[in-house]
Amino acid sequence: MPICQPLARRWKPGALVLGAAIASVASLLPADPALAQSAPAATSAAPLRGLPDFADLAEQVGPSVVNIRTTEKVSPGQPNSQEEQMLEFFRRFGLPVPPGASPRGPRQNRGPEERPRGVGSGFVLSADGTIMTNAHVVEGAEEVIVTLTDKREFKAKVIGADKRSDVAVVKIAASGLQPVRIGDIGRLRVGEWVMAIGSPFGLESTVTAGIVSAKQRETGDYLPFIQTDVAINPGNSGGPLINLRGEVVGINSQIYSRSGGFQGISFAIPIDEAVRVSDQLRASGKVTRGRIGVSIAGVDPDIAESLGLKKAEGALVRGVEDGSPAAKAGVEAGDIIVRFDGKAVEKSADLPRLVGNTKPGAKVGLTVWRRGAYKDLRLTVASLEEEKVAKAAAKSSGAAQALGLTLRELGAEERAELKLRGGVVVVEAGGAAARAGLAEGDVILAVANREIMGLKDFEAALASLDKGRAVNLLMRRGDWVQYVVIRPNSR
Repeated sequence: MPICQPLARRWKPGALVLGAAIASVASLLPADPALAQSAPAATSAAPLRGLPDFADLAEQVGPSVVNIRTTEKVSPGQPNSQEEQMLEFFRRFGLPVPPGASPRGPRQNRGPEERPRGVGSGFVLSADGTIMTNAHVVEGAEEVIVTLTDKREFKAKVIGADKRSDVAVVKIAASGLQPVRIGDIGRLRVGEWVMAIGSPFGLESTVTAGIVSAKQRETGDYLPFIQTDVAINPGNSGGPLINLRGEVVGINSQIYSRSGGFQGISFAIPIDEAVRVSDQLRASGKVTRGRIGVSIAGVDPDIAESLGLKKAEGALVRGVEDGSPAAKAGVEAGDIIVRFDGKAVEKSADLPRLVGNTKPGAKVGLTVWRRGAYKDLRLTVASLEEEKVAKAAAKSSGAAQALGLTLRELGAEERAELKLRGGVVVVEAGGAAARAGLAEGDVILAVANREIMGLKDFEAALASLDKGRAVNLLMRRGDWVQYVVIRPNSR
């Protein structure tokens, strides 16, 4: 007897009750056929769409996705990353190191040893072994090892890495690989299904899926991101984001998390931007970007209204670097740049991208809003050089040295990137400064409520204070600004 037969027999009484109910309802309907025909047909409802099946897609793209692991050389007895993080925490906040937290002394007669550093993902760009991944996956690695889906392993050579876009290209000595197909980012829609393949926590060839939550999401980085709800975790970095046509539309790069794990929000680098960077890395091993030498800020509705702009748009020029292309073209502080090279600047974040994607030496036009009218200017784009930070100690005054501080000027490119008018950078912090929590890389913005534009301002501010008394500093670390109090006589 078929297994469904008892279920059918069990529900027969219910069917009789349902039939009686239908007959009862039918008796209440109008007898006029015209009225009966006016009732909407049940078949007019929109059909429900089923969920997509990702199985074929995973089989199609899976062989193009690789696992990447890296190693680093360390001295014997050097603490592991968790110990380093804990020690850094105690150092930064001037706390005593608890017993057992100090690293063990180096063992004798032992040379440097290799230690696993991290794990990530990547995908094949060409059949001859060119692979794209994230720059942070390979940054600082002594050795990069690529594992294919057929379990073959290769040592990879880093062709180039670009920190600003977080894109890197590596090469392995292989042939006949299956490259991915690159998608059109312009066709990507919010709400569209997408899939990720990667190695979260080292678990190779893991497939996750979700939808595109937003496009052009600003996160403070050089590129706008694709936001999704695809499950992304450490190890997924560098892996592809794939649409239902089997095309790569992004590189999984970041997650928004308070715990370190996936919390429903992940970000991918748009593939068109990534390919533009990778083309330069493959050609020359580096990325050349344009610069015009301005410090900018956003334009909110209040500013726009006060300046007579119809809407809040453009980039407000906060400062112009001396001798820069912008200065030579006549750009002034207070101008609002609304167009660059014929393209609209909708928001301030658009300008660095438009300028950065312009070839150095190109002559372009820009339009600014100045004192109630539009003004057209022309300039020659310069080359954005990587900031070279000298580690040598700057000439600090005796007062600064007494606080345990070694400082340097904040470079023009750093000011533009951090959107700061001025400040000085901590090269080294010791003594009272270290006890107060200052550390290398902090940017000091003010001394005793006095704004600091450079080293001369810092020294002048300290010279005006009573020696030996506590002094408050306003400093920035990452995206956070806070006050610290240095007590020179504290021990």
